[in-house]
Amino acid sequence: MGITAVSGVKVGHYTDLDAVTGCTVVLCEEGAVGGVDVRGSSPGTRETDLLRPTNFVQEVQAVLLSGGSAYGLDAACGIMTYLEERELGFKTRHGVVPIVPAAILYDLGIGNPKVRPNSRDGYEACCAATSAEMEEGSVGAGTGSTVGKVLGMESATKGGIGTASIALADGTVVAAVVAVNAFGEVVDPATGEILAGPRHSDAEGFQSTLEVLIKGRKAFRQGYRDGESTLATEQVEDAGVNTTIGVVVTNATLTKEGVNKLAQMAQDGLAIAIRPSHTMGDGDTIFALATGKEREPYGDITALGAVAAQVVAESIVRGVMKAKGLGGVPAASELGIN
Repeated sequence: MGITAVSGVKVGHYTDLDAVTGCTVVLCEEGAVGGVDVRGSSPGTRETDLLRPTNFVQEVQAVLLSGGSAYGLDAACGIMTYLEERELGFKTRHGVVPIVPAAILYDLGIGNPKVRPNSRDGYEACCAATSAEMEEGSVGAGTGSTVGKVLGMESATKGGIGTASIALADGTVVAAVVAVNAFGEVVDPATGEILAGPRHSDAEGFQSTLEVLIKGRKAFRQGYRDGESTLATEQVEDAGVNTTIGVVVTNATLTKEGVNKLAQMAQDGLAIAIRPSHTMGDGDTIFALATGKEREPYGDITALGAVAAQVVAESIVRGVMKAKGLGGVPAASELGIN
């Protein structure tokens, strides 16, 4: 069932197929203890400092995953409005203040770069939020996602948004939703086979990002472009145009320290399914939420973290395999390569 397998969690998408962008909201209206791990070098985030264990506020009411680069952070304001109307948030003497951490991915290289998710779109995503099975692929924050960009957008493959969940023997559930917009390729965690990545110019299979980097991008790129370009120019083109972002949720009871450790271990799911991950041009960010409140803090963070990495990896694979081609970028499922 994916992320909505955790009771009390709702997910809503806003999708703009014309501009090829969108956003996704994960709602925990009853509040959840939040944590985060930011490991990419080009992040675009909001309210991540608040999630540190030493800081005061304990719970969040929603997390935003958005396209639109840093412009897309504006969608969080619409989520705040939605929650304020329902009097959900951190209670102060003068009203509630909804806590909405957010992360963005860069999708301005596909579709219309002048159209980005805004406050209205964040509000609409909340209105669409449901506890039913989440739609995956080229929707929400996955609408403009692409992967395999070591040779530029002309050889990229469509990314998307995916979700997965695992129930432990004691009934604890760990689930994830991930929007996959990586510089590197997505691989099958079991075999290492490239599922979606930089395409050969003849459309016969995918290339290895690592092999391209070892041999030099300039040599490979000459097959895609006329003339020569310097490596410095290529690096500027690739910088900051990626980022994989996601949310891990569990029904376990965790402290702020525990949920931040969960987010840290969940990031390993990116390294399992994306080659390479956490690059200079990726702002890879994973949030973690714990909805449990009635029990003692969960004792085996190692088990939760190991499962979290697995559901993140599964979500990444599902995101690219459920995707559909948009903006001139084909999806893996349409190429007949796998």
